[in-house]
Amino acid sequence: MTLAAETPAPARAAPPLGAVAVVAALALAPLAFDAAGAGFWIVVLSRGLVYAVAAMALQLVLGRGGLVCFGFAAFLVIGAYAVGIPYHHRVEEGLVVLPLAMAAAALFALATGAIALRTRGVYFIMITLAFGQMVYYALTALSTYGGDDGMTLWGRSQVAGFDLFRDRRAFYWLCLGAAAGTWALVRAVSRSHFGRVLEGARQNEARMAALGFDVFRVRLIAYALSGALGGLAGALLANHAEFVSPAYGSWHVSGELIVMVVLGGFASVTGAGFGAILLAVLEEVLSRLTSHWKILLGLGVVGVALLARDGLAGALARWRGR
Repeated sequence: MTLAAETPAPARAAPPLGAVAVVAALALAPLAFDAAGAGFWIVVLSRGLVYAVAAMALQLVLGRGGLVCFGFAAFLVIGAYAVGIPYHHRVEEGLVVLPLAMAAAALFALATGAIALRTRGVYFIMITLAFGQMVYYALTALSTYGGDDGMTLWGRSQVAGFDLFRDRRAFYWLCLGAAAGTWALVRAVSRSHFGRVLEGARQNEARMAALGFDVFRVRLIAYALSGALGGLAGALLANHAEFVSPAYGSWHVSGELIVMVVLGGFASVTGAGFGAILLAVLEEVLSRLTSHWKILLGLGVVGVALLARDGLAGALARWRGR
């Protein structure tokens, strides 16, 4: 008996028209903001798109695999330092540092995942948290690269010697392309046989093992892929802020990423990306209203958790169904 015999694989489908429309609207947003004299929102949305890449990467292991990784920020900070350290040594080529960031984060995910994935439940949470904090404290000890204070990048990465990242609209479109590519990749993986085995292991690990699937290997590959995408997000974050800090790898950032996934809908890769962008926008809007904006944001997240347990994406899907 095979998994495919029980539930036929879904037919390959083109991206939904709604997703295409959203990407098109986001692509035109910088032109509208510049025309309205509100160019600052291009920076805000760029940050939201960077975190959307990380949130969708986390959704692969959290929503599909049921693995609550509380050290996911380690992949971001590794990706960020894969940009910062070469920059310190006069290496600014984006075609070098972006793949380097993804490879370094993926290797770290493979090494730590081989240990962490042998545990379950709260033990997995704690061991990923421990690995994340280990990276954080290791980077604070690197006095050559700023230590706890981090280091400023006096410019963004180049592409084939051209400063394409310096223009905020060009960089925004790069982040949008990275987010759209991450969405397409995670969606394809989730809909594949590999993704269905990963979800089956979340629902009943013993049954998947009895059917002959190597659950540990499937989870490790998913964890490494998620880490690579997290490294990409970290590299984009370093270029966005033009600053690299060990704080990118703190457990607070891991918690924020989990909030983004839960807010948008941990069962949906689209919801995870939406949650990240929404959180970036809410932070900016609420911080302009009151200095106690975090209280309002916290109450909103609690409300979503209580009233829409499958996130805003799930609530929207139910509304459209009715």
